[in-house]
Amino acid sequence: MSNNDSNGVSSVVHDVAEAADQFVDKVTGVEAVEVEAEGETSQPEGKMSMEERKVRMDQLRKKMRSSAQANRASVIEEVTKAKVSARETARLERQRKLAEVLRSKADAEERGEDVERAKNWEYTVEENDEWEKKLARKARRADFEFHDDAHAARKRYKKDLDHIKPDLAAYNRQKEIAMGLAPGTLTNAGGSSSAITSFNPNGPSSSQLVPTAQQQQLAAQSLYRDANTLLYADNKPSEDAIDRVMAKMNKDIDKKSKFSRKRANEDDGDITYINEQNRVFNKKIARYYDKYTAEIRASFERGTAL
Repeated sequence: MSNNDSNGVSSVVHDVAEAADQFVDKVTGVEAVEVEAEGETSQPEGKMSMEERKVRMDQLRKKMRSSAQANRASVIEEVTKAKVSARETARLERQRKLAEVLRSKADAEERGEDVERAKNWEYTVEENDEWEKKLARKARRADFEFHDDAHAARKRYKKDLDHIKPDLAAYNRQKEIAMGLAPGTLTNAGGSSSAITSFNPNGPSSSQLVPTAQQQQLAAQSLYRDANTLLYADNKPSEDAIDRVMAKMNKDIDKKSKFSRKRANEDDGDITYINEQNRVFNKKIARYYDKYTAEIRASFERGTAL
């Protein structure tokens, strides 16, 4: 092979290698970094003028403002979509319930039935009685007028009775002793206030002790007291009962301390208004003219005005 041929082959190989290097640098971005670094080294420090820096800063601030506005707009749009979807869901649910009611009424009219009567068949006698009692109690408590102290005390007493939960287990234990039964004879299903106290005919095991006649007599006198009883102040409440009473008293005291007819924005001093709008108007007038009329009003109050 001649020298010319070898030189041509070497030049081709060199071109191919250089092209490959350029392609790799272009893909990896190394070439751009090198060119930028060379530009930085070639340019002297402080090449950008103050005007150019201001222009660059303005551009960056504009981008920052535009991005912040875009983010805020997207957040508002998402929140609005969520609110609209919730309202739409509630609206569709109301429409569905209304459609069911209208359809049931239409079906009942086609069959010639009374809608209210057919609906009332779904309730039991106990549920109906409880509902009627609830309506009557609500009607009695709807009277918010003050009649007398006795009426107000009775309303308060009836309202407090709703929160009382009697201890039927302790009552059953007292009743067993008063009736002369062995412990466990009277059973309480669940121990709740709505449970029914029942009698166990089989009775407890023979190992359980039956109260004596004296204990039975004392328990009967204590449980079934009348006007002729001599027992007084012999009841010892439990710690839980004392805690419940104290919690109720603290709750009433806290509620009473928070109740006040004084408005939150009412200033101390003379009342110069008759309603809320008049109060706002007087406050606005005072803000502009009090500095001129303060001396005149003080003179009138002292009685030294001419």
